Amino acid sequence: MRRGIVAGAGAVSLLWGSQAEPSARLDALFAGAAHLSGLLAGYGILVMLLLMARVPAVEHGVGADRLARWHSLGGRYVLGLVGAHGVLALCGYAAYTGTDVLRATAQLLGYGGIVAAAFGTLALGAAGVSSVRVARARISQETWRAVHFLTYLGAALAFAHQLVGPDVSGSPLTVWAWAMLHATVAVLIVWYRGVVPVRQALRHGLRVVEVRDESPDVVSVVMRGTGLDALRAEPGQFLRWRFVQRRLWHTSLPFSLSAPVRDDTVRITVKALGVHSRRMRRLRPGTRVLATGPFGAMTAHRRTRRKVLLLAGGVGITPMRVLFEALPAAPGDLTLLYRASNAAQLVLRDELEAIAVARGAALHYLLGPSDAAFDPLAPQALRDLVPELAEHDVYLCGPGPMAAAATASLVKAGVPQQHIHSEQFSF
Repeated sequence: MRRGIVAGAGAVSLLWGSQAEPSARLDALFAGAAHLSGLLAGYGILVMLLLMARVPAVEHGVGADRLARWHSLGGRYVLGLVGAHGVLALCGYAAYTGTDVLRATAQLLGYGGIVAAAFGTLALGAAGVSSVRVARARISQETWRAVHFLTYLGAALAFAHQLVGPDVSGSPLTVWAWAMLHATVAVLIVWYRGVVPVRQALRHGLRVVEVRDESPDVVSVVMRGTGLDALRAEPGQFLRWRFVQRRLWHTSLPFSLSAPVRDDTVRITVKALGVHSRRMRRLRPGTRVLATGPFGAMTAHRRTRRKVLLLAGGVGITPMRVLFEALPAAPGDLTLLYRASNAAQLVLRDELEAIAVARGAALHYLLGPSDAAFDPLAPQALRDLVPELAEHDVYLCGPGPMAAAATASLVKAGVPQQHIHSEQFSF
């Protein structure tokens, strides 16, 4: 997909090049650069929206965590291009009219299309600023999501602005192609973020049947509905859950299944890491649940080797527990390593031990504080625990720092990077 995104940017650049008229005049140079940056910014906005449209084929193929990182990184480039477009266009207009920048700004704001573009830029800028780490830490999840809805307004205003610009409006074919690109992305967003969740809610009728404590800060939520096999949720995947209860209904929360779907019953296991996850403990039986998905690419489809190592940290055990039960493997070919600070932090321990016995699989608990002298995730420690480690496919899920350290150790221990499959949700 990354190559497709780059190829699309190349096609946009070729569109600009086919219409650009060579000139050494200062105003023309500014205008040409403004047109190119504007077209690339418009294309970038479309890509950012597509990455977060929750299209199953895209999420399954790339992985939700990787898409989110692409979205975060790409957003910075898009905002840079939007800013460059505005500055270059302003300088070009000032050079063309022979006025200073302040007068040129006042004159440009007399055009309705420029005013719309300015508001669109402010909307995109607000969404970008709210995602800066310092700002994100100071605002609530609800506020952050509300501000991010401004992205749609910014995209719409940018589209209207570009339709009357010389690079798009110069050819009926270009206008049609640009409009179709925007229409396609808009339809995908409406369908997968609006229609599909409502349809699944009406079809499955999910409701909470039990909220069970697994540890002082971890709960399991058991839900029951109808026709849940139609979800086709694979071991290792997650869904986005919306609990129709006060202070939770407006937020879609991504949680992995912690048990296979059985008898129209599903279960998630959640650690109280934030405001919303802490509220999960107060869910009442009978609460309606809207579920969208499944998402995620950390499934059996990534497996290429006979032997498999599952490596979990903290509540990252939830998708690993399902894979531990369901991943096809002969006795002796499957190993689970579970990293936790102490035995009290182990979640679903009885289930894991029962699965290990039933399947003839190896189960090891790696206990101890992260700053202890002995590191159970060190390359040699991993090789000692898992014979022929380099010949394994590795599935990894845990907090960001732990996952990064484990990945580095696995590579040093001889596991090729392409055989390490992970998804993280600390972004």
